[in-house]
Amino acid sequence: MGRRSGSRKRGPVRRLALALLLGAALSGGCATDPPVPPATGVPARETVDGSGRRITLTVGVFGTFGLQEAGLYDTYMRLNPDIEVQQTSLSRNDVYYPQLLTHLTAGSGLADVQAVEVGNIAEVLATQGNRLDELGSAPGVDPDAFLPWKWAQGTAADGRTLALGTDIGPQAVCYRKDLFARAGLPTERGAVGRLWAGDWRAYLAAGVRYRERVPEGPAFTDSASGVMAAVTGSAPLRYYDERGDLIVAVNPAVREAWDLAAAFARQGLTARLQQFTPGWDQAFANGAFATIACPAWMLGYIQDKAGPAGRGRWDVAAAPRPGSWGGSFLVVPSAGRHRAEAARLAAWLTAPAQQAVVFERRGSFPSASAAYTLPAVVSARHPYFDDAPVGAIFAAAARGVPRAPIGPKDALVAQTLADVGMLQVDQTGRSPESAWNAAMKAIDNALDR
Repeated sequence: MGRRSGSRKRGPVRRLALALLLGAALSGGCATDPPVPPATGVPARETVDGSGRRITLTVGVFGTFGLQEAGLYDTYMRLNPDIEVQQTSLSRNDVYYPQLLTHLTAGSGLADVQAVEVGNIAEVLATQGNRLDELGSAPGVDPDAFLPWKWAQGTAADGRTLALGTDIGPQAVCYRKDLFARAGLPTERGAVGRLWAGDWRAYLAAGVRYRERVPEGPAFTDSASGVMAAVTGSAPLRYYDERGDLIVAVNPAVREAWDLAAAFARQGLTARLQQFTPGWDQAFANGAFATIACPAWMLGYIQDKAGPAGRGRWDVAAAPRPGSWGGSFLVVPSAGRHRAEAARLAAWLTAPAQQAVVFERRGSFPSASAAYTLPAVVSARHPYFDDAPVGAIFAAAARGVPRAPIGPKDALVAQTLADVGMLQVDQTGRSPESAWNAAMKAIDNALDR
């Protein structure tokens, strides 16, 4: 959910350095904090106090998270008249997350329910797990209702499920039908998907064909970094292995994604843009590229930035391989005042029926696979994208996402690969090998290796 809010927005490299300094300071502070006893699960249900006042539950999120915007809090309060739900939000995850770590460590300043972005969940479970309530057995939670790989991401090494999944980012490829027609390529979404079915290298081959036929026209895709993220997101092993060891430098899947993305850049198939910048936003409106790897949450972004002129020109096809980019979780801090009610709220917000509502109203794709048979998902079509059956397309992708381990610094590694590494190949012509070495050195420095 945070992707629409800018949790994926990349600032200049100096912002990354500042974020790393903040992270180091927070990590250093944890060593001297008094230990917190392990949480024992959800306590007994609370009731309205003797004065008749309602219990106020707070939810802390980053950006336009979607729960409030979809009306879920209002519905919950109607169903539970003794509960009032209030949300607090910071605009960006790179501001929100360091504060969350600080508050968890201190055991104060926390909301009753807190959101955690997928790139941070492994670190939260590993370093703050004893400060979170177990939610796997909370009333209303059904582990079998979730995608197995999403449930595993919210489960700590000791087997306790401390985080309940909200949305995920199953990937497709969004494409401009008018530009494909101009290049003599298929325009029907099934035929487009078959152009590159099963192999990201076939996506590159389609780009080469496009460029040969439209040599002076818009680029084939937006950015090399976007290609790299999509390919990496479909790999069964990414930056960490099952033991939690960093393998980014030696994992063939990461290097394959790097080399393929670099080929897009060096063959002139990208618009040389940096994602989530003003120039990238404007490029949608200008029709500067023909395709983009698009998680479900990006559909609304494209519609917003491309505007009315793009309606019916954009369509959605299956990606070469299933993958996921983005997604979030809800956790319940053990220091909260209303832990039992907070757990029930988190369970209700992440239940299949509510996830289907958020998808229908906000476009965030459910992590609860039980929602995929509900009418709001199974019959979902998107009129802006020529009535594409987005529910079916993204549900198929979600079921095929490999169960890849997530490490404590996944977000940092991905950002460094993109901003320190591939962006330089794409925009400055730096050699892929030189940029790779620079990115590996920056990752080692950031992680003090």
